[in-house]
Amino acid sequence: MSSPHIIEGANDAEVARWIDRTLANALASTAGPIAVTVPGGSTPFPIIERLAAAPLDWRRVTVWPGDDRVVPEDHPASNTGRIRALLAPAGAEVVTLTVMEQVPRFTLAWLGMGEDGHVASLFPGSEPRVDDPESIRRLTPDPLPPEAPFDRITLTLPALLASDALLLVIRGAAKRRVLADAIAGRSDTPVARLLAAASQPVTCFT
Repeated sequence: MSSPHIIEGANDAEVARWIDRTLANALASTAGPIAVTVPGGSTPFPIIERLAAAPLDWRRVTVWPGDDRVVPEDHPASNTGRIRALLAPAGAEVVTLTVMEQVPRFTLAWLGMGEDGHVASLFPGSEPRVDDPESIRRLTPDPLPPEAPFDRITLTLPALLASDALLLVIRGAAKRRVLADAIAGRSDTPVARLLAAASQPVTCFT
């Protein structure tokens, strides 16, 4: 496991600036495109909105949702639709997740985390594996979250681990405790499995 760098109390603007610098440095180091994966849910979209205004060469950035609900992109529950609405006008290519996609290596894998320790749509009951032979899976959460009772499509642990850096952005004391247990090896949640297998730099904004 990489020892995570934990940054306490950062607001959305500070997180957006950190991501902006990370992507800008990556773009400066190559003449080609880069790929990033970003989360859905309530926490990331104010950050993504700020990022969209950053003076990055978004035409060289391919953005992958880490997961999505299996709904049309114009559905309010669609992560992809909301990401596309914010970043496509800036010039980014936003990918629609399907099991047929060839997943690249990510410059940055940005993730949220649930209070049950799930990342992307890899919930505890789905028993995600770091040696999963697939990069993308479609699954049905059990139980279905009442606030979003939909099938999911998600990047797998090995797809997320195929990245130059991992970023976790979480809010609240309950999630902070779950993260602390994962870092300390006191749990077997999906986030714990991800962090235990990570060899790249890991940054956690809490």
